[in-house]
Amino acid sequence: MLLAGSLASAQQVQRITPNFKDADITQVAEAVAAATGKNFIIDPRVRAQVTMLSSTAMSPPAFYEAFLSILQVYGFIAVPQGNVVKIMPDTNAKTSPSIDLPDHVSSTSDEIVTQVLDVKNVSAAQLVPILRPMVPQYGSLVAYPAGNILVITDHASNVNRMIRIIRRIDQVGNQDPEIVPLQNASAAEIVRVVNSLYQGASAEGSVVKVVADERSNTVLIGGQEAQRLRIRALIAHLDTPLGGGGDTRVRYLHYANAEKLAPKLKEQITGIAQAASGPGGTTAPAANPLAQAEKNAMVWADPQNNALVITAPPKIMRAVMEIIDKLDIRRPQVLVEAIIADIDFDKDAELGVNWAAFINGSNVPAGAFVSPVGGTSIVDLAGAIENPASATTTLLQGTTLGIGKINGGSGTNFAAVLRAIRSDTDDNVIATPSAVTMDNQEAELKVAQEVPFITGQYTSANTAVVGGQVSPFQTIQREEVGTILKITPTISPEGTAVMLKISIESSSIGQKPAGAVDLVTNKRTVSTTVMIDDGGIVVLGGLTEDDTTKGENRVPFLGQIPILGYLFKTRNESNTKNNLMIFIRPKILRDASQAAYETDLKYNYMLDEQKKMEKMGAHEAVPLLPGVSRGAMPPLPPGGSAPSVKPPAAPQSAAPASTPPTGQTPPANPPITMPPTAAPVAPGTPAPDNAAATPADQQAPPSQQPPPNQQPSPKP
Repeated sequence: MLLAGSLASAQQVQRITPNFKDADITQVAEAVAAATGKNFIIDPRVRAQVTMLSSTAMSPPAFYEAFLSILQVYGFIAVPQGNVVKIMPDTNAKTSPSIDLPDHVSSTSDEIVTQVLDVKNVSAAQLVPILRPMVPQYGSLVAYPAGNILVITDHASNVNRMIRIIRRIDQVGNQDPEIVPLQNASAAEIVRVVNSLYQGASAEGSVVKVVADERSNTVLIGGQEAQRLRIRALIAHLDTPLGGGGDTRVRYLHYANAEKLAPKLKEQITGIAQAASGPGGTTAPAANPLAQAEKNAMVWADPQNNALVITAPPKIMRAVMEIIDKLDIRRPQVLVEAIIADIDFDKDAELGVNWAAFINGSNVPAGAFVSPVGGTSIVDLAGAIENPASATTTLLQGTTLGIGKINGGSGTNFAAVLRAIRSDTDDNVIATPSAVTMDNQEAELKVAQEVPFITGQYTSANTAVVGGQVSPFQTIQREEVGTILKITPTISPEGTAVMLKISIESSSIGQKPAGAVDLVTNKRTVSTTVMIDDGGIVVLGGLTEDDTTKGENRVPFLGQIPILGYLFKTRNESNTKNNLMIFIRPKILRDASQAAYETDLKYNYMLDEQKKMEKMGAHEAVPLLPGVSRGAMPPLPPGGSAPSVKPPAAPQSAAPASTPPTGQTPPANPPITMPPTAAPVAPGTPAPDNAAATPADQQAPPSQQPPPNQQPSPKP
């Protein structure tokens, strides 16, 4: 009890009533050190005359707080560091250590503290301009945007005040946007009306923002809650069905076919109406007027104007118009050029001897070798001599040398013939068909003759007899012989390649072989599907055939005797070589300028061919038809694209190795000239480097030639 009383009395004794008048600040520091037991280090720059008056006693901690207030008033700070308190000018407050991150910042203390605050709902960087005027020059206020953190260094009382201000600002506001789905009106139209009404105006200090989502036909509203409620009520009033249940619009089509599109749109409208009526379409029309209006929607086509007449409520009308916008677009075209090169060589040779010997004028030979050579034997020749009317063209082919002795009486008669025949046939067919068609649209190019072929014949009792010969009734079937090209192009989504479904047929009348009863046709066909880059060339197929056949007819043993054996045998040999290659090149015509450029190239080529024919006719000394002019192609009109069109540049690609809806594409390959004709090249002869290029007199005018850096590459 005595000890407790002594301590209590000691505390009561340690009460200080400071009174200083024009005292040196170091003297005040000495008094504070004596009362509190703290150790002070005073900066030499700390100089001031202090006046402090107090009428009541205070404890040592209170005396120390009062001393800190004196230092703040005179521009000094106390920085504790271990057991020592450093007193220095406040200009060093930013760089001097202080009470770092205290658990509690006093609202009455003037000590220097550093506090880190995490801001949760607002941006820390946006708070810095607001709080900067509240921080003195010697304080520090820094924002860390990555963590949304504020770092403050100042007197504890001011830091405590700023913490309370920040907490008041850092509040969660009801700023979440509202989503308003629409049933009848268009979201874009509603947003246009609302923004026109509230343009430049603000409600309760906050600007409202209204955005349309056309995909889901919804409206998004952002702003204060009261303003959102007002706009939502306005939207609900505008989102009402029309009084008549719908409206009618006429939509003119530019590229699509109205008659083909109308049935598809009607099916789409029926599906939308069934979905709006609920499962099974059981919703009563009286309970849902919108469903009844959608059910009565209709679409019909006007072929004369290529237009669609649509009657539907706004919701269906909007959906139908969006579908039409996607379908009624200009589709690119594809120019497909093909080269069919068919070079055939047929060589046949036959050589042989026929002989026969007769004794005593008998018609029955005593010996003979009559193997036919070139389809004709010595017997056929003898029959033709006796009856010249029975001679055929086969007997006159080749070369025939005869020798013999023929007496009508007794004795030995003989006859022998040496027959040799050689035939060479060369076929050089170079066809370059080309066709232009729309994307995903089949095109057919046919340059052919209808050749009749006898398929059967028969006679009856009523068959007419003319000149002693019976004319049987014949059935004839006509077949097309020529070049037939069928293509269906499909442009890739990137717009850099074309998938081609191709069917090419090249046929011609061939040489009629021995034993054939009717005409013979040579036919080459290719049916395939390939993927080709825009402007690239690919070979579709080819055939290289070399067929050699040798035959010999001889008398056994005698035909094998050297030299003398040639009198007892006939020989034949044939060699056939076929070289067939088919090449294809597609080119995408994305716009009118590219189509005009390709058209002008072909047109100018035909004009050049026409000029060559005129030059040939000018050299005739005596024209057979004087005064008769030839038909001529007119030049392109002055407004045509030939003088002004330049090679169109392909659009650049936005994706690697590959466009757009309007797909962008990488640069097209350099143009390759594929003229309608090509000069034949003898087999085994190497073609010069420029052999496949277009001749100088067949090229387009200079205005139609590609740039120097895009010279035509040699054709295959």
